[in-house]
Amino acid sequence: MLFWLLALLFAPLVKGNAQTAYLPHYTTKDGLPSNNCYYTLQDKKGYIWIATDAGVSRFDGTMFENFSVDDGLPDNQVLQLREDSKGRIWFLTLNGQLSYFYNGKIYNPDNDKQLKQLNFNAVIVSFFEDSKGKIWFGTNKNIIGVWDGKKLIKYISPNIEKQYGNAFIHEDKQGNIWAYSTTAVFLYIKNNFVLTDDKFLPLSYKTLFDKRDNSVYFLDKVGLNSKNGITNRLILKIDQDLLSNSPGYIYVDDRSLWLSNNSGVFVIDFNGKIKQLLKNVDVNQIIKDSNQNIWFTTKNGIYRLPDSKERVYIFNKENGLTSNVVKSIAKDGNGRFWMGMNNASINILDKKSKTVQKFNIPDLKKYSIIKQLAFDYHNKTAYFASDYGLGSLSSTYPIKTNAKYLKESNNSVFVIKNFSLDTTTKLALALSSGVVILNNRQDKLEFSSLNYKENQDYFKDRSYRVYYDEMQNLWFSNVSGLSEFNSNKLTKYYEIYPLLSKRINDIKQLKSGSFAMATDGYGIVIMQDGKIIKLIRQKEGLNNNIINKLFVKNDYLWAISNTGINRISLTDNKFTINSFDYANDLLSDDLNDLYIDTDTAYFATNNGLVYFSNNQKSLQTKAPKTYISSIIINNETLDLSSSNFVLKPGERNITFNYSAIDFKNRKITYRYRLKENANWSETKNRRLELSSLEPGSYCFEVSAKSQDSQWSTSAKISFVLEKHFWQTWWFLIILLIIGAYFLYVIAVRITRRQKNKEQEQLLNKNKILMLEQRALQAMMNPHFVFNVMNSIQHYINTKNTSSANKVLTGFAKLIRKNLEICTKSYINLEEEIDYLNLYLSLEKNRFGDKLIYSINIDENIDKEETLIPSMLLQPYIENAIWHGIMPKEDGGEVKININQQDEDYLWIKIIDNGIGIKNSLSTKIDTHISKGMNLTQERINLLNKIEVKPIQLYIDQNGNNGTTITILVPLK
Repeated sequence: MLFWLLALLFAPLVKGNAQTAYLPHYTTKDGLPSNNCYYTLQDKKGYIWIATDAGVSRFDGTMFENFSVDDGLPDNQVLQLREDSKGRIWFLTLNGQLSYFYNGKIYNPDNDKQLKQLNFNAVIVSFFEDSKGKIWFGTNKNIIGVWDGKKLIKYISPNIEKQYGNAFIHEDKQGNIWAYSTTAVFLYIKNNFVLTDDKFLPLSYKTLFDKRDNSVYFLDKVGLNSKNGITNRLILKIDQDLLSNSPGYIYVDDRSLWLSNNSGVFVIDFNGKIKQLLKNVDVNQIIKDSNQNIWFTTKNGIYRLPDSKERVYIFNKENGLTSNVVKSIAKDGNGRFWMGMNNASINILDKKSKTVQKFNIPDLKKYSIIKQLAFDYHNKTAYFASDYGLGSLSSTYPIKTNAKYLKESNNSVFVIKNFSLDTTTKLALALSSGVVILNNRQDKLEFSSLNYKENQDYFKDRSYRVYYDEMQNLWFSNVSGLSEFNSNKLTKYYEIYPLLSKRINDIKQLKSGSFAMATDGYGIVIMQDGKIIKLIRQKEGLNNNIINKLFVKNDYLWAISNTGINRISLTDNKFTINSFDYANDLLSDDLNDLYIDTDTAYFATNNGLVYFSNNQKSLQTKAPKTYISSIIINNETLDLSSSNFVLKPGERNITFNYSAIDFKNRKITYRYRLKENANWSETKNRRLELSSLEPGSYCFEVSAKSQDSQWSTSAKISFVLEKHFWQTWWFLIILLIIGAYFLYVIAVRITRRQKNKEQEQLLNKNKILMLEQRALQAMMNPHFVFNVMNSIQHYINTKNTSSANKVLTGFAKLIRKNLEICTKSYINLEEEIDYLNLYLSLEKNRFGDKLIYSINIDENIDKEETLIPSMLLQPYIENAIWHGIMPKEDGGEVKININQQDEDYLWIKIIDNGIGIKNSLSTKIDTHISKGMNLTQERINLLNKIEVKPIQLYIDQNGNNGTTITILVPLK
């Protein structure tokens, strides 16, 4: 299975001079809509277009963008592609209907009225735009059409034997239009085609090729001809077998003819030398692009032959190697390349003659894979190693064929990871058990595991790499990390630098004397004078942080990984990195070893010996051309004919598709931004989707770079996303005006309400004052006054002058006190107590022992600072005396308790042991209403409207007899 996979992989090869050039091959696996390809075209931007039997594909070097009938093509069977001077890509389909691609959109007869008139009822086989901008169409029928963009004129040959079928249209230097069919040649004169006597006829419309000087090449039955006007010249005779094997579209350069047919591609130099490419591959067409790549259109996809400076060659089993799997490579003193194979064999390649000599090792099991080769140039000896053995062989092989093999004195099994030679006689081995040093490799290729001298010729622990530098110091890496053994002194760098405790896969000394360490996941570490001076990783340009092997050549450090190769320029310690991405198609997998020669880089791979030219200077790669390929708004493709767009508020789902054209570098990085001077955002994606963009003006910019290039010139598209009507300035102004109006209305209403409230409060205060006056009158009720006056008269009649004077004096004080407090809304508690004592003493004089009263005040209450509404308590005390106690024959007691139970209220309780309020109301016969209490209640209601905290009043009967009036007065 592996054999057939390799055979399939390397089928697309160009052979010549005993070397094989690799051709990248693109099929449906890479994104083509079909492998059956008819025609290839490079447009002015650089895209490669491919016509297939399943639609059209546009290729930028990385991605195939496919178009079909679903995108607007009139037919999926597209036979040819042509580009006019306006940049329109025309599609010539099997059903004869014309369409074209322009600015990201396909136009067909359904959406372009002008295309409806381009109807020939035939297959269009040729397409030509003349110097005046007119487009000429040749068909498979006896029809030639010319279209000036407005009007179509059709020409039909009246000659039955000499017709226009399958005509190729051409314009010469003088501006004459020629039509070449397989039966005749016609010249357009005075608005019609005239039959000429030209006897040199092309094999088909495919075998003609326009030259830059307005002459034409064509194949006839003899060979290649050049025709300039009426002058015809035979350039090259061609074997009839090639001409009769269904030739496809030809390509002619200044030196040779590229002929395609059912057997492949034949490159025929004008001196007659022939080279075959793509043997036994059915090829339809050959073109050369602007970057000197040759493209082959076949029935099995498309192939690309890179420019000669970028071609990669393969030397494998088909060229003489014993196997396709090459595990190691080195160069001897005679310029030959030694390759360690996977079959206990060493192959020696003479680069000039391309001949291979083979050395087969008898022990197939022990030396199945030769993974390392090294040369002792002084003693002309080649050393080779496998996992389980090491040997040496004269580098003059095959003159001297005797080989020596490393022995362990006790026949113990050892596993070799790596070895290194110094310039004298030492051989260092990196074994699974540790590092071993052989002091005399030339005379005795033997060591003893029982006679190790630790830290002299043995260093324990599993090791990976050993390396002798120019000063014969031994560097090695093991499970602990990197160490250096120098003149019996061991330096453990892994104890100094934690990074050097990681696995190191290779060590090389640079031209400057510093050292490069290939790490297993941390890139390349550069050390100088025992210090780390540089760390080169992916973010600095490496294609991978896992580096397997290094090679130093002049001012360059080469590094290989599982994803390809890097060349690092060491000039002035700037460490410029080149990726050679065009070679990584072959070098990204199973890359085993490398050797860099003066002008060629060689790589040992599982697919053979791969090599390419290395005489290029480390110049910056040209940045790829970057384009915005399409813009999709709400699933509708936008016409890119304009660089400025105005989008409606609802058109917020925007998708930008962009690409960079680069056929040798696939690792393309993009960057974009939506505002000038904004920060760039980098991405590997070729698509940007926006769904929540804010209204405003934007300029979408995108540029690209390959691994080795600078950023390209930006592709730009400006657009404006309009605001919703509620986001416009006029709507905001209207909204502000309406808002201001409502605020004005609200403010006026609030002001009015506030004024009304203030007026209402004033009215309430006036009512309170009036009620206070009325309460004053109510308190001085006629019964009280009358009874007091009777008492005074009684004392006078009985000549009890002192008692009369006492009552009269108390009455006068009470009247005076009323007059004092009636002008105040609030009085302090001390004044209220004095007033109540004065009032109760008069009542006591009237009722004698029948009335007992007491006033109890909490000592913690500040009587001078505590304020209560004036004339609040007297009506309730009077009511308790008259309606509670007086109806009882034996009288009763009134208690007034004042205390503070919380921080918010003063608690006042008026307690009597009279008949009780419920009993009093039930036995009441007359309709007398206590005006004092009603007025006081109304006054409390008014005060509660004015003050923040309300006065609370509770009246409860104490069981069968007695009443408790509780008044909670807010503390001010």
